[in-house]
Amino acid sequence: MTTRSPRPVAVVGPTATGKSDLGVDLALRLGGEVVNADAMQLYRGMDIGTAKLTVEERRGVPHHLLDVLDVTETASVAAYQRQTRRTVEELLAAGRVPVLVGGSGLYVRAVLDELEFPGTDPEVRARLEAELAEVGPAALHARLAAVDPAAAAAILPGNGRRIVRALEVVEITGRPFSATMPRPGPARYGTVLIGLDREPAVLDERVDERVRRMFAAGLIDEVRALEAEGLREGRTASRALGYQQVLAALDGQCDMDTAAAETARATRRFVRRQRSWFRRDKRITWLDAARPDLLAAALSLL
Repeated sequence: MTTRSPRPVAVVGPTATGKSDLGVDLALRLGGEVVNADAMQLYRGMDIGTAKLTVEERRGVPHHLLDVLDVTETASVAAYQRQTRRTVEELLAAGRVPVLVGGSGLYVRAVLDELEFPGTDPEVRARLEAELAEVGPAALHARLAAVDPAAAAAILPGNGRRIVRALEVVEITGRPFSATMPRPGPARYGTVLIGLDREPAVLDERVDERVRRMFAAGLIDEVRALEAEGLREGRTASRALGYQQVLAALDGQCDMDTAAAETARATRRFVRRQRSWFRRDKRITWLDAARPDLLAAALSLL
């Protein structure tokens, strides 16, 4: 089922809804290849804790932007944008359908929207972070509201990291931070966006079961192996759900049962943030991931 002018498909939504499996199904039916849009699946060796599909589960479908970083490297949305757009354009030129799959909302928008990533200034950033620690996010948010009301309206008053970044961009570029934020419009490449979700209570149960399976499948050993490769030094990888909790248990801060429970709790909370993020995007057509004809329903949207 290929077309003369293939259009990309993006399968998005909260964790544990079955995006990866649907992505493979779509790629097989459409003559396509999967492009990863999960920030933590960029990392080599982070397999169990990110629910990365095994080679067998990929069923021969090529997967791109998977296992491209060492755990000591910091993931960059700007770098991901460049690499993924190049991959998507190469697939389209070859007549293949790119199937973008993942729950990292900013990464998806970086590929599909007009989203700029201004540079950074370590001195300005350090000064603003020191001020954040001294006066708190509310004071900096008030300052942001004075110089860039649109950015302040879009950033929660408690999100200190994001407020610091916005003020940094204003200072070093002389432009409003809001000018670099995603602008509404058609998705790049004419991409069709499909969202998967389930009833919240059901999804909570799926998250709990997934965490149990991860710990039973050897997540603790995976973290120990990655620790030897520098996981603790990785600013992004060390904070991944499951990995940071196991590291805390290895440090004696809690036992492994508590680490598992905390992983499940934090993941449920993350699911709610993902749902809130993606539901704001009106270009997404939502499907109940539990429906038996899910693949047919997704294909009908194309």
